[in-house]
Amino acid sequence: MKKALISIDYTNDFVATDGKLTTGAAGQAIEQKLVEFTKDFIEAGNYTVFAIDAHDPNDAYHPENKLFLPHNVIGTTGRNLYGSLNSLYEKNKDAATVYWIDKRHYSAFSGTDLDIRLRERGITDLYLTGVCTDICVLHTAVDAYNLGYQLHIVKDAVASFDEVGHNWALTHFQNTLGAELLELSEGEKDEYF
Repeated sequence: MKKALISIDYTNDFVATDGKLTTGAAGQAIEQKLVEFTKDFIEAGNYTVFAIDAHDPNDAYHPENKLFLPHNVIGTTGRNLYGSLNSLYEKNKDAATVYWIDKRHYSAFSGTDLDIRLRERGITDLYLTGVCTDICVLHTAVDAYNLGYQLHIVKDAVASFDEVGHNWALTHFQNTLGAELLELSEGEKDEYF
């Protein structure tokens, strides 16, 4: 089994208190677990992908511009990774196993070269972290399932601004997509790496 982590949209606009489309306290509460898991994943030499929304509020053809306030706008600090994840990324961004994808749509697979990069590396298992559980994480998971990847959702490293949607998505990952839901605790590191 070859593994990859897809870290989805854990940015200032989605997590910071003053973020444009923030998950607020729910997103902030997962920072430590998300960063620890990402750090361990990188240190183990596993492929780590940061799949980050890149929006242009003047794009009249993008449906999200009609659904949400402008967020993760190209060239703004709102697109920077939130908190200590940003420092971890900056420290490791030049590593051969770390990759940044700008994405236009909810799914990290839609309109990107993610599937090609994963298949080139023989990756079969995907670990997902980030926000929003019931939007971008969900759409990435559905596409990954349809492409034949085995899914692992790090339950305490995903969050949403909608608690009902978050809980529904966790159930959907497990019961409909056959994903393994992981809860991180001390001593489990060896199991995943």
